[in-house]
Amino acid sequence: MLAMTIPEEAFQKYVKAGRIAAKVREHMRQMVSEGMHVIDICEKAESLTRENGGKPAFPCNVSINEAAAHYTSPPGDEKVIPEKSIVKVDVGVHVDGYIADTAVTVCFNPEYENLVRAAEDALETAIKTLRPGLSVASFGSAVQKSIKTHGLKPISNLTGHQISRYSLHAGKALPNVFHLSMSRVQIGEVFAVEPFVTVPDAAGKVIRGKEAHIFRFRKRKSLKNDYAKQLLNYVEKNFRTLPFSKRWLKECVPARYFSTAFLELLSSKSLMAYPVFIEASGKPVAQAEHTVVITKDGCHVLT
Repeated sequence: MLAMTIPEEAFQKYVKAGRIAAKVREHMRQMVSEGMHVIDICEKAESLTRENGGKPAFPCNVSINEAAAHYTSPPGDEKVIPEKSIVKVDVGVHVDGYIADTAVTVCFNPEYENLVRAAEDALETAIKTLRPGLSVASFGSAVQKSIKTHGLKPISNLTGHQISRYSLHAGKALPNVFHLSMSRVQIGEVFAVEPFVTVPDAAGKVIRGKEAHIFRFRKRKSLKNDYAKQLLNYVEKNFRTLPFSKRWLKECVPARYFSTAFLELLSSKSLMAYPVFIEASGKPVAQAEHTVVITKDGCHVLT
């Protein structure tokens, strides 16, 4: 028995979400190819999630080369997977709000294969290291050491994150570098563990890009536009506090009113946007990710 503090019903929903997420991730690993439209990858991952009995916990992320995270296709996206690129596909699934988050890097450039191996090795190290009472500082140190043994560099300002019901970022962060912290991992906590790796001469950190195509409900504000009110009601009812894409809002309000309504939601801060994260020196990034639950003997991988 795993001996956790999570109620059995909740745990089984995490397990189901994890099983679906892993299935979708592996399908996407095989499906992604050079020249594919990114929007087809996003929509396939999201439709597979629904077909298998889950719901997307966030829009499928397809982040290419120096884009480390948070790129999803906007409506009508023409972007394609470039030749000799390195592609991060990040999938989130929830079952009744219980979330599993997992990612794979698909590499079409032999020069970057070592990044993929380093990310996967660091993820394996992280999973072996996690246990109740482990300090967050020790965790970050172990991940950083694993990546450096490959002669590569972790992304210092991207972290793993605690997950709770309907909340992707629920409190504690799990850094990928040594970080002074008194925080410790506790039994029953659920985490998305996700090392990000780049080349040794990179800046080793991300900055906010100019694009943002992922959004989340923030709070109810006074709105003037009736279509903005209608749109916000739809978002809150259907996604609660989970991230979403404009692609998911088709026919929610008449097309000619959509842009004005959506802009009011952003300007009023009823919604927040997630900018694409770009490696600060423009260097390629790889990622590997599993969701785990902390057990009495270590951790149990859900994805």
